[in-house]
This record gives sequence, C-alpha cells and structure tokens, in this order.
Amino acid sequence: MTVQPEGATRDRLIAAAAELIAASPGEDFSLRAVCDAVGVKMPTLYHFFGSKQGLVDAVVERGFDLYLGEKSAMESSGDPVQDIRAGWDAHVAFGLAHPGFYTLMYGTVQPGHSPAAQARPSEILRGLTARAAEQHRLVVPSEQAAAHILVTNIGVTLRQIVLAAPDPELSAAVREGAIAAITGTGTGPVTERNAAVAATIELAAANPSVLGPTQTQLLVEWLTALNDARRTS
Repeated sequence: MTVQPEGATRDRLIAAAAELIAASPGEDFSLRAVCDAVGVKMPTLYHFFGSKQGLVDAVVERGFDLYLGEKSAMESSGDPVQDIRAGWDAHVAFGLAHPGFYTLMYGTVQPGHSPAAQARPSEILRGLTARAAEQHRLVVPSEQAAAHILVTNIGVTLRQIVLAAPDPELSAAVREGAIAAITGTGTGPVTERNAAVAATIELAAANPSVLGPTQTQLLVEWLTALNDARRTS
C-alpha cells in the first residue's frame, strides 16, 4: 500500500471540502463526506485541522490563494483609480466563477471572527486608495475609501451569486457610484478642490481606450500637477 505524504493528504482533504462546498454554495457540508472522498478516517482530519472550523479556514485560505493568483496576473494601468475599477471587476468575476469559495470568503459572517486571509486583498486595495490620496483624488480618508469600495464590491457580488445570474450593468453602476463617492465626482455637493479637474481626471481614467493608456496617464499626471499648483498658489 502506498503511503501518502502528510502534506498531500492535507491538500486532498482541503480539495475535497472545496468541491463539496462548491457543489452547494452556502450550505453545510459533512466532515464524514470529506473523509470518505479522500479515503481517510475522521481522526486524520482532526489531526490536520483540529476542528471543522479549522478545515473551513484552510479552504478559505485556499480560496484567497486562488483569488490573489488571478489578481497577480493583472497588469497595473499605472492609475490607482483605474486599477480600483479593474480590481472591482476581477472581484466580481471571481465570485461568479467560484461561488463556493466566495461565500466562505466573504458571505459567512461570524461576529468577532475575520479570516486572516481577508487581510491580503484588503492591503492591495488600501495601497491603491493611498496612492489616489497622494494624488489628491479622494474626498475621504484613504482607509474609508478602501472600506467603501470593499463593502459595496462584496454586496454586489453576493447579490449576483444569490440570484445565480450575472448583472454587469448593476455591477458597473454600483462601481461608478462608489468611485464617485470617494473621489467627489458625483452629483452631490462639491468640495473646495476643483471639481471640474477631478471630474476630468476620473472621466479619462474610466475610459483609457479613448486617448490610449500612455496619453491617459500623462493627462492625469498633468491635471494633478496643475491642481496641486493651483492649491498652493
């Protein structure tokens, strides 16, 4: 009989649990079914994970590894707000493609418990909003902007998973509403900064194909520099 290395057995248990979860997103799953799928006894599962929650946390970690692997393949546009848009769309696409993983990653709420792996994509988002803040393109603190984007992104993704139907128009509308809220380019009250310049920057960033990526980035940099000069003059 071939003895499986411990790491291989652990990986197979995670994979089996992930398959069961993916087959019935949002529903409970049986530890016995996981063990049967791998051909091990319950003590083996408890040896690796300690509890059902330990196994769930490992599946969540695997989900974030998959999610971040897909995001790492994305090229940065060089513009933080445009990268937020691209990240939003990638987030929604991942949720629709992997509803079992996603509902564990973001849809299962336990008061006082937040999977440690959630911090990794959140750090990426906070990095983008921090860059946008450095360019004076936010009307709220960068941490608040990141939270605003994240919670609305999660909400629109979970809605599409619940309805089992993609809704790209809704996603785009909510995305642009969230970006308008953090950049001050919506129809609400204007701030002291030059709203016309801000609106032009975000219009260019939202439509990089019109001028081309290089020209769009140059326009954003020029307008930001002009706005900074106007602010300090």
